[in-house]
Amino acid sequence: MGRDFRKIIAWQKADDLTVEIYHLTKNFPKEELYGLTSQIRRASVSVPANIAEGSTRNHQKEYLQFLFIAKSSLAEVEYYLHLAKRLGYIDKSYKKCVELQQETAKVLHGLITFIRQEVLSLGS
Repeated sequence: MGRDFRKIIAWQKADDLTVEIYHLTKNFPKEELYGLTSQIRRASVSVPANIAEGSTRNHQKEYLQFLFIAKSSLAEVEYYLHLAKRLGYIDKSYKKCVELQQETAKVLHGLITFIRQEVLSLGS
């Protein structure tokens, strides 16, 4: 396919979210370094990484699989943000991160819908 993943809006949003998550988790308690900090960072990095990797695949069906992995990782991020809020690790940054997560989810959903339609119409 050879798409430039940097031009994919879903990737751009996911990349912004990941940067925000890294800034946010700098202030998490040190005892969470190998726990929640590591988990939320791993999940957030997985979203743009899977969009990027999938975009290089030769078949739309493969691309779609990577997009679904990205979607699952984004759901993890949503939960980890919720947990961090409940544990009192974040307050003022919470709203911004949740908005970015929701925005990313919407755009990613649109991309999945578009690629799924292509897969159905092409039979690839």
